[in-house]
Amino acid sequence: MNDGPAPRGHGRLLRVSRTAVLLLVAALVAMCGATMPQRGGPPWASPGLVGGGGWPFAGEPLPPADADGAAYLPGSSAVRLRDGRVRLVPLGGERAITVAAHDPRVAAAVRSDQAWLARGTVPGADLPAPPPPRPRPHPQATSPVGPPVVSPRPEPVAVPGPYRDMAARALLDLRLLTRPNGASLASWYGAWRYSWPRDSAFAAAAFTATGHRPEARRVLRFLAGVQSADGRWAARYHADGSAVTDGRPPQSDALGWVLWATWFFRTQDPEAAAATPELWPMVRRAADRLARSLGRDGLPPPSPDYWERSPGSEQVPDRATLGVVGPVLAGLRAAATFARDTGRPAEAARWRAAAQRLAGATARDFAPLGYPRSPLRGGWMDTSVTFLGPPFGPPDPGVAEACARAARKQALPNGGVLPGEYWSGNKKIAWTPEMALFALSAAASGRDGEARSRLDWLARHRTTLGVLPEKVDENGRQAAVAPLGWTASLVLLTLTALERPLPVPAP
Repeated sequence: MNDGPAPRGHGRLLRVSRTAVLLLVAALVAMCGATMPQRGGPPWASPGLVGGGGWPFAGEPLPPADADGAAYLPGSSAVRLRDGRVRLVPLGGERAITVAAHDPRVAAAVRSDQAWLARGTVPGADLPAPPPPRPRPHPQATSPVGPPVVSPRPEPVAVPGPYRDMAARALLDLRLLTRPNGASLASWYGAWRYSWPRDSAFAAAAFTATGHRPEARRVLRFLAGVQSADGRWAARYHADGSAVTDGRPPQSDALGWVLWATWFFRTQDPEAAAATPELWPMVRRAADRLARSLGRDGLPPPSPDYWERSPGSEQVPDRATLGVVGPVLAGLRAAATFARDTGRPAEAARWRAAAQRLAGATARDFAPLGYPRSPLRGGWMDTSVTFLGPPFGPPDPGVAEACARAARKQALPNGGVLPGEYWSGNKKIAWTPEMALFALSAAASGRDGEARSRLDWLARHRTTLGVLPEKVDENGRQAAVAPLGWTASLVLLTLTALERPLPVPAP
């Protein structure tokens, strides 16, 4: 992430030179590639993507000027404009066109989208209805840090059922962000138009949870194809699968997330996993890499995590953050179970032993401190504490209490949350992935009321087309790109967890 905690007079904080800080701020990018737009680039442009029902599920953003009075046709990525015409990507096409509502291409696109949704499930139909979306200011205005604000949100044209509109939109957006080769893009614009292994793992898990297994399999096969021989992944990839060479080092948490998502896929569809031979070599390389990486203290080495910043900027720069420890632990447990269930006892025992070492080190170095981001008494909290509990790890009262404390410390007046305590970025901007991670943690842990409250906030702060953005400003306006694939994935997993228990890797 391009924002992170900054020193605030704490005696134990690492002192960083002013020059180093300036260089760091200039170099770092936000989670999922979320950077501020470059000067001279387009404004925060879109309340959502326009698509269609045909392969390769191409999409492009709807300009804000066309958003006033626009709405998606039910269960589709075709947009009805205010004048009654429809904007869509026709079957077999790559670019959006605008046609009359009676054009046969409209019905064909809608039928295709709806048929795809029906191949799996759209979670949320049996849950209490979310509150109506909050009206947006009108006419257009521009946030100092975000997009132009468009019209008041129209009444959603939704697939019937509480929360189902948000879930259907999230699913369709994930499909539009997933390329034919399985590259799952974080979003559509600039520094977001890349595939992060971390985000891709959650997209695969979301497609798995909703029963859209071909898409999940495609994403996992992409990850297997771009993995290095040493078991690692680059920090991010172009849509064609080539690594982005911008100097970012590999990020260890990505290995854990891919292992967890692969295990999750197998729990839901063992036959499809068995028919995907690429999965086992990918699991073996990544799990062996993680197991070998553990030091004498049982912890992995320092690495960038989902904040995507140098370990040197952390409160304890020479120790791994909880944002690395949590995913690595979940990944080793998942890999051990995957190996056990596929008849590979030697690997299962090796990775289980590594997971137990790491679990012991976590209990020793993080638990007594209340699970801060860095192992330091009085260390700052952040959302990565959710990585230790369900659905990534077993229930633990200490972890649950730490999640509640972190959520309180990160809460904003607009109802959202900051990425972490003492956030050095804009302290009025809420981040939707963090809100969704707290929601998923609550849903998977049986705290249904909390999960629904956080889902309600996310539902109220979608764009005018009902799309989940990356950030929300103090006035409730979209403050970054929409859709964001990671948030969409987390919302789908949360809704699924409210309907049925999600599996948890064995400790």
